[in-house]
Amino acid sequence: MTQTQNPQPSPTPPASNSTSTSASTSAKLPPLTAALVGALIPQTLRLTRRPQRVLERHWFVSRGGFFWILLGGFFEPFFYLISTQLGFGALVNDVEVAGRLVPYVQFVAPGLLAASAMNGPMFETMNVFFRINFDGVYNAMLATPLSAGDVVVGDTFWATLRGGIYSALFVVAMVIMGMTSSWWGLLLLPVSLLISFAFAGVGMAIATFIRSVEDFEYVPTVMLPMFLFSATFFPASSYGRFEWLLNLSPLYHGVALLRAVNLGEFSWSLLVNVGVLLALAVFSTGLAARRIERTILS
Repeated sequence: MTQTQNPQPSPTPPASNSTSTSASTSAKLPPLTAALVGALIPQTLRLTRRPQRVLERHWFVSRGGFFWILLGGFFEPFFYLISTQLGFGALVNDVEVAGRLVPYVQFVAPGLLAASAMNGPMFETMNVFFRINFDGVYNAMLATPLSAGDVVVGDTFWATLRGGIYSALFVVAMVIMGMTSSWWGLLLLPVSLLISFAFAGVGMAIATFIRSVEDFEYVPTVMLPMFLFSATFFPASSYGRFEWLLNLSPLYHGVALLRAVNLGEFSWSLLVNVGVLLALAVFSTGLAARRIERTILS
C-alpha cells in the first residue's frame, strides 16, 4: 500500500535588506514620528544608498562642456549687475529696508541672486524628461544596483550643484562690484544652495508630469511672473494690500532670506522663509521619487 507523503512547506524567503532596514529604522522611531516620516518621505527616498554614483555619471558626461557652463554662469549675472549699477540703478533713489536706507543696487542684487539660484536647477532638471522618455538613461541606471531613490536624490543634488555654481559666481561678481554691505554676505552662498535645493526638487517633480516637448512652454510662463513679482525689484510694502500674496511665491522666501543676509538685518520671521523652502524641497523631491518609481518600474 502506497503511503502519500505530505509535501514539505517551502521555506519562506528571507526579507530583503532594504525592507528589513526600513522596518528596523521605523521601529526605532516613536509611532507618531514614524507615521509623519512615512507620509513626507516615501520609502524610495528612505532607502537611498548610492546617489553619489549618479553625480559621478553626470560629471563624466558633462565635464567636456563644464567650462562653458562656468563662463555662462559668470557673465549672465555680471551683465545683470552691470546694467543695474550703470543703468536704471543710478536713476532710482535709495530704498528703505527695516527702517534704514540702502542703495538700490544693494537692494536688488540679492533678488537677482535668488533668481539665478532658481534658474540653474530648474533648467537642469528639465533634462529629466529626456532621460525618462528618449535617452533611456534611467532605465540603464535602474538595471544596476541603483534604486529609484538614488536616481532622484542624485539628480536633485546635481541640479543643486549647478545652481550653487551659478550662485557662487554671482556672489563673486557682487563682491567685486561692491554690492555686499557686511561680512554677513558670507552666508549668501549657503542660503543660495538652500534655494537651489528647493527648486531642484520642484523641477524634478515638474519634469515627471511633462508629456511632450510642447509642455516646456509652461515652465517659463510660470517662472517669469515669479521672477518679476517676488519683491525682486520693489520692496514688499509697494504691493500694498496685495502684499500677502508674496508668501505664495517660493522665490519670494529666497529673496527675503538673501536680502536680510546681505544687509545683516535678521528677525524671527526668517525662520518661516527657511521652513517654506525646506518643506518645498522635501515635498517635491518625495513627489518626484514616487512619480519616477511609478513611471519606470511599472
